[in-house]
Amino acid sequence: MSDHAPVRDTSAGISGASVEEIVASIRELIDQGTLRPGDSLPPMRSLAETLGVNRNTASAAYRALVQANLAETRGRAGTFIIDPFAELDEEGFAQDTVLRDVGDGNPDPAFLPDPTQVRLSAAVPHLYGEATVDPGFAEWATRWIAADQPRPFRLTVAAGAVDAIERLLAQALAPGDAVALEDPCFLTSISTIRQNGYRAVPVRLDAVGMLPESLREALESGVRAVICTPRAHNPTGASLTAARAAELRAVLADFPQVLVIEDDHFSLLARAPYATIIGEAQQRWALVRSMSKALGPDMRIAVLASDEETAERLATRISGGITWVSHLIQRITHALLADSATQRLIADAGAFYAERNAAFTACLRDVGLDSASRDGLSVWVDTQRDASEVLTHLMRRGWIAREGASFGLQGEHHRALRLTVHSLTDADMRRLAEDLAAACELAAAPHAERANRTVPGAAGTISTVR
Repeated sequence: MSDHAPVRDTSAGISGASVEEIVASIRELIDQGTLRPGDSLPPMRSLAETLGVNRNTASAAYRALVQANLAETRGRAGTFIIDPFAELDEEGFAQDTVLRDVGDGNPDPAFLPDPTQVRLSAAVPHLYGEATVDPGFAEWATRWIAADQPRPFRLTVAAGAVDAIERLLAQALAPGDAVALEDPCFLTSISTIRQNGYRAVPVRLDAVGMLPESLREALESGVRAVICTPRAHNPTGASLTAARAAELRAVLADFPQVLVIEDDHFSLLARAPYATIIGEAQQRWALVRSMSKALGPDMRIAVLASDEETAERLATRISGGITWVSHLIQRITHALLADSATQRLIADAGAFYAERNAAFTACLRDVGLDSASRDGLSVWVDTQRDASEVLTHLMRRGWIAREGASFGLQGEHHRALRLTVHSLTDADMRRLAEDLAAACELAAAPHAERANRTVPGAAGTISTVR
């Protein structure tokens, strides 16, 4: 998909007098290659006039294309053809590389507990149609969330934060509906919105979270849901302060019908206190807390607290028939979280990630760079240069990282890099910071000058930059 594809006249060849006929016509043009990913479809009003159909018919046809993951809406920019099989960026290690990977976004395996070491009490088998939440785990999770979120809530268990958010959106939105997201944004949130046919509306943020004026702009544009990361935002590490959270609640108070989702993914490890944007006036809301950062990505489980209506709708999607989260996984999770050794390990992990991030930002300052990241698994660095060029020079020194543009909703953040550094020694951190500063300097140099400069190679040899 390209946001910068040349505009072509794509109305020729589209035919039909019903929703089904129009969709079939456009699909045939896609199959023939007449319509390609990045092409803009005609405005709905224009298409309706050309075909002699009601505008609602054209609108329904476009919604069907979005639902089929063949097109996406971009607000006033229009509706665009997309490649349903296009590879989306995901978290994890870079494949097939010998470079040192500082872009993976993974927790440190040394701080993940061994689930085989916990002892479970005997339990009867659970069958279809029974309650979906394990009573012991529900009791623990209810106490944990109630300590932070005073509003009455009902508890639901999902197969991880991504599953929880996807189900929350599905029970409230239709394809084509708009969702407000932080920009830059978590990679998986971007793919969730794209694959389900929703429209992402960016909300700018700074070191303490969403900007109130940007959130208001998104709400006034007609978004039906807001997804906010209250702390340890991925990729920037931003965490809401109490003052900023209060400002955002004040904005949301004018839009009580909007579904507000808090993705508190780092809750077990976060150094920053929890500050909520969910105000008393909010009718539809949910707080999602995942276990994957503290217990490991393989523990696909998250708890979510929500208002009664949202919980009731979720109950139809997480039933005791086919889609509940394994009671065995719930019991293992509860046993781990209640275990004193695991509690100490989680506390040590949270302190470790914060200390290593702080150590690396100190290294950055020593070489003239800076980062506002404090909490989370990664550090966000504004290189003040074209990050793709910086990354090219960084790779020549043996490192691979994540480009900030991967996390952008509107093609921005092309100057940023996200670095996962907690596994590095102090010496490696200093070397990475020095290599990054040198890469930034090379990226800023005129092309002819860069072509003739020599720089230290990844293995300490001398190589020519071409």
